[in-house]
Amino acid sequence: MRRTLDVLVAVAALLLLAPLVTALAALVAWRLGRPVLFRQVRVGRCGQEFAIVKLRTMRPERWPGEPDADRDTALGHRLRAMSLDELPQLWNVLRGDMSLIGPRPTLPEQVRHYSPRQARRLEVRPGLTGWAQVNGRNSISWPERIERDLYYIDNRSLVLDLIIAWRTVLQILRPSGIYGEGGINQGFPVPGEEVR
Repeated sequence: MRRTLDVLVAVAALLLLAPLVTALAALVAWRLGRPVLFRQVRVGRCGQEFAIVKLRTMRPERWPGEPDADRDTALGHRLRAMSLDELPQLWNVLRGDMSLIGPRPTLPEQVRHYSPRQARRLEVRPGLTGWAQVNGRNSISWPERIERDLYYIDNRSLVLDLIIAWRTVLQILRPSGIYGEGGINQGFPVPGEEVR
């Protein structure tokens, strides 16, 4: 039932939002150049890797390893503030890589450092939005985010999904938690390494 709902909503949203996504893609191409889409390997259900798709929000690197903060743009900042860069992920939902609601998909190098408890995040498909996203997002630490995701997995229900959907709409209208303290999103804490 959940998968059927994901497909129906993703198809409807893609059709409804096609003009907006097209306009945003044209704006990205004009202001930032090509490619318009940003693809990155993320980890999904049962540890399966897939390519997440977003609208590109940063200019290309001027040199290898140039910090993301230096590559940020005003356009990208606005797109991320309203989560508009995430709209192409409806295609990931349609493909079955993701669900509408679930833990946000993380990078393979983060997953490699999960504890057995944290690895439970991989029991469900990752989502466009989730309990951690509407309860702090990037303003809370990674361990806190993961605990919120585990709460969702243990208490998954239609009612909780509807609460998350409603709170996501509010987050889009009044963005908060997009950036961590000092405007820097905290890196995943790797055992034995200082958190940056």
